[in-house]
Amino acid sequence: MSAEQIPAQHQDRDPGRESEMTPRPDYEPRYPGSGRLKDKVAIITGGDSGIGRATAVLFAREGANVAIVYLDETSDAAETQAAVEREGGKALLIRGDVRSKDFCFEAVRRTVEKFGKLDILVNDAGHQEEDEDIRGISEEQLKKTFETNIFSYFYMTQAALDHLKEGASIINVTSVNSYKGNPALIDYSSTKGAITAFTRSMATNLADKKIRVNGVAPGPIWTPFIPMSFPPDKVKDFGKSSPLGRPGQPNEVAPSLLFLACEDASYMTGQVLHPNGGKIVGG
Repeated sequence: MSAEQIPAQHQDRDPGRESEMTPRPDYEPRYPGSGRLKDKVAIITGGDSGIGRATAVLFAREGANVAIVYLDETSDAAETQAAVEREGGKALLIRGDVRSKDFCFEAVRRTVEKFGKLDILVNDAGHQEEDEDIRGISEEQLKKTFETNIFSYFYMTQAALDHLKEGASIINVTSVNSYKGNPALIDYSSTKGAITAFTRSMATNLADKKIRVNGVAPGPIWTPFIPMSFPPDKVKDFGKSSPLGRPGQPNEVAPSLLFLACEDASYMTGQVLHPNGGKIVGG
């Protein structure tokens, strides 16, 4: 998809809805499965749409059963569930707010109760609001962004560790903004920097347990975040500034998460992959 194919659009609902985007993001896996996650169980926060949906469907194609955690995007979650089941996987929908520690523990409990175990945790749920003046970031917005983007990663990891065994994988979705910053997404970029540090810290913390912790730092990806966060004129130009000159699709990010989830990445922990359209970033 080229940047020119995105028409001006905006969604007033938070979170945004993938079903209302034009054009629809491409989440379908692009190659046959090879059983790399056969009989594995994954839980994905924010799994109803965007990168989370593409990851859920790809994991299912590779043999996994998936618990999909979402806030209130019921139609998007149902579409993801149907796509997972078309791939031969089982899907469990879990609706609730990951800002609540109690809910995060309940989500993990329900996943293990349904599937009998937990092998992979993907922390992907996120929130962002555009504001070019730090003085315009309200206390409410600041709390919502941090509670969604980093507190929930702590809560989900705390809950999952009672069930993860040697060989398990935790994957945290951070952002290119963790590395380069973003003048209009100051609070969001700050949380993504925290996620990167959290990933590195947990990798060293869990190394002796042989549980790998890695991250993925996407660049401009066409997800419901974009029409929800930005005005129509910015949506229309979304992704044009990347070196490849276009936004990425969710199914161009999901393979990075698959790699980190499976045994192909058995000697990687504390690392971050960068599907960002060519932006060169430092460590």
